[in-house]
Amino acid sequence: MAEQRDDGKPGSEVEPAGPSTPAAQPIDPAQLEEFRQFQQFQDYLRFTQSQQGNAPAPTPDAGLVQAPPASHPGGGAQPPMIPPGYQLVPAERRRAPRWLSWLGKKVIAWVLALVILGVAGTWLYNHFFPNDSGKTSAQLAQEGGGKYQTNHILSTSPYEAVREVYDAVAQNLVPQACGRMDEPIQQKFAQDLGYADCQVAVHELNRKVTNKNKYAESMPSYVSEPIPGDRFTISSCQFGIEGGPALGAFTVQKVEKGQWLITAHTNEPTPCPAPTPTTR
Repeated sequence: MAEQRDDGKPGSEVEPAGPSTPAAQPIDPAQLEEFRQFQQFQDYLRFTQSQQGNAPAPTPDAGLVQAPPASHPGGGAQPPMIPPGYQLVPAERRRAPRWLSWLGKKVIAWVLALVILGVAGTWLYNHFFPNDSGKTSAQLAQEGGGKYQTNHILSTSPYEAVREVYDAVAQNLVPQACGRMDEPIQQKFAQDLGYADCQVAVHELNRKVTNKNKYAESMPSYVSEPIPGDRFTISSCQFGIEGGPALGAFTVQKVEKGQWLITAHTNEPTPCPAPTPTTR
């Protein structure tokens, strides 16, 4: 039954009206990300100032964290309210994959190994095949086998001693060519042929060789004629040199341990006259 109002009119039962409670607004993900970036920026400022010896940057205003989103008069939005129990975790820097790190270490190891092998190979090559530049003919001759007075480094045949000079010139071997001559004769041999020293003479004469085998074998290793003594002269023109330039006349002398050393040199006509018949 409807109750009578004070004015005598019927009325319905009405609950007293209280203050209205606003409904909770959902958090916009974009605004949440904006707040996270703002926090990271504040952390970065504190880090850089601490590195410079300054006081850390002030923490964000508490009102910015607790206040609901609101628009500034200028139109900008403040950072959104963070729900209870939510923590901002700094974005972790991505690390390179393990296989990429492994591959990088392998590549560095291989590069270092190649560098070490290259250095070692160069040292070994220079050790076993030294460069002749900057060395005198006497030094090169001595390196070719030591001293004939104590070692068997020269030929025991006088004709072979001269033939070895031709063979060394054909192969461009300075110590083997100059080392067959006495030291004073090495310089005379070069000057007779128009060169500064024995080393230069061998290199330049080698360029004129057109047939290495014929040139090296033009001079015989021995002849059937008896050796005319412990010192005599062997003429290049006597045997008709082929495949390269004739080198003149060499005087050979028997020395220690039955070896033959070239002790003199003279020029011969260029070109050589027709060779005289000899018995080989």
